[in-house]
Amino acid sequence: MNPRRLAASLALLVPALSLPSLAGAQPSAAPAPSPKAAPAPLPRAAPAPSPAPPSRAAASSAAAAAGAADLRRLGEAFADVADKVGPAVVQIEVTVGEDVSSPLRWFRDGGQRRGLGSGVIFSPDGGILTNNHVIDGARAITVRLRDGRMFAGRVAGRDPATDLAVLRVDAKDLPVATFADSDAARVGAWVVAIGSPFGLGHTVTTGVLSAKGRGGVGVNDVEDYLQTDASINPGNSGGPLVDLDGRVLGINTMVVSRGQGIGLAVPANMARRVAEQLLRNGRVERAWMGVGLQDLTPQLAAAMRSPPPAGALVNAVTPGGPAARSNLQPGDVITSVAARPVRDAQDVIRELFNHNVGEGLALEVVRDGQRYQTRVVLAPRNEPAPPALPVQRAPARHPGLGLTLRDAPAPRGPGGEGGSIARIAAVASDSPAERAGLRPGDVILEADRRRAPTAAEVEEAARDGELLVRVQRRGAAFYAALKR
Repeated sequence: MNPRRLAASLALLVPALSLPSLAGAQPSAAPAPSPKAAPAPLPRAAPAPSPAPPSRAAASSAAAAAGAADLRRLGEAFADVADKVGPAVVQIEVTVGEDVSSPLRWFRDGGQRRGLGSGVIFSPDGGILTNNHVIDGARAITVRLRDGRMFAGRVAGRDPATDLAVLRVDAKDLPVATFADSDAARVGAWVVAIGSPFGLGHTVTTGVLSAKGRGGVGVNDVEDYLQTDASINPGNSGGPLVDLDGRVLGINTMVVSRGQGIGLAVPANMARRVAEQLLRNGRVERAWMGVGLQDLTPQLAAAMRSPPPAGALVNAVTPGGPAARSNLQPGDVITSVAARPVRDAQDVIRELFNHNVGEGLALEVVRDGQRYQTRVVLAPRNEPAPPALPVQRAPARHPGLGLTLRDAPAPRGPGGEGGSIARIAAVASDSPAERAGLRPGDVILEADRRRAPTAAEVEEAARDGELLVRVQRRGAAFYAALKR
């Protein structure tokens, strides 16, 4: 800047001062500054320009990126659930008689009828929860774990009323699934179904919890289902319905074939209670109140005097039963059980199921427009034990590996050589061979690395109780390991 212009600028900014004389003069007060000497205001800086709003394309791109990130996180949550629960989910294969009718995935093998289902391990020493209809009528049961191990299963107990059953296998330190509080589950929450639909082991499907407390399906005596739109097919029966924390919300039981996306599962609170009793006692002891119930419909309420807005209508009382001793009568409307409001008859049945024999249950009853309080002491329900299955053997201990072999002509090679090769003629039930998946008609291409073995050579290789074979079936080859 020019020195003169700089000096002029400073003069405008700094007021003039009267200084004392340096030649011995006494200091005196400085005269008041002239109004004209007041400092000039500083020039104001120009405001910073506002940032330009993002373009519509940029905003759309940012929203898409955020949405993609959310979807990746959701996908990772599903994958985490599969990793956490998958090892505890098993595939169940059963051999049954011709007279058994069940909604399983069936196939024929060597003249036998086999079905496929699923299950979930809930006890590290081999307790497996599944559906009763999966194992009903079973003559032999094979359980396959995700790591490929196979075990002979035996029935520890079953409860047709809830369509649940517990199997046992001889194994220790198995991976187990944990149960959620199904009462606390929220409708609309994400859920994951894991099972073996059509024999496709460890299939994972997703959906939402569509509804709770579904009853009146007419399939089982005790119905209190979770509903989901996660894909469920034959073979999923007995597998778990899981929340995003990897906890079992229910046991997948059936699909409503008349619609789409309507699957039903036994809720975890009921399933856990049944499983523990079956594992401990082999059967379920159910509490009983001694009444017949039906829903209080609008038509029935209109015909009653001062009816409550909702409740369960008592239509019968068993003489001498717990309800009779508590003075319940036909025509009473139960509006509350254990301080929980009652909407319909299913609410009473559900609450009964959650209490033990000998417990007292507080009831609120409306009779002729008047409300009463009473208490019922629950008694055991006298119901027959489910019939025994046709054959339930302990895991067989075969002297061999369960193979019956015969020699068959070997396929001719390029040089025209032929000879004999071992072919499986029969497989014993519950044997290592059956659990390894071998079937009659399989051709043994290798036995302990020996190619094109004869039946005698396979038997020799199996003398130590272990055998590694490569097998051909319908043009495809696979390896199988057998161990006694």
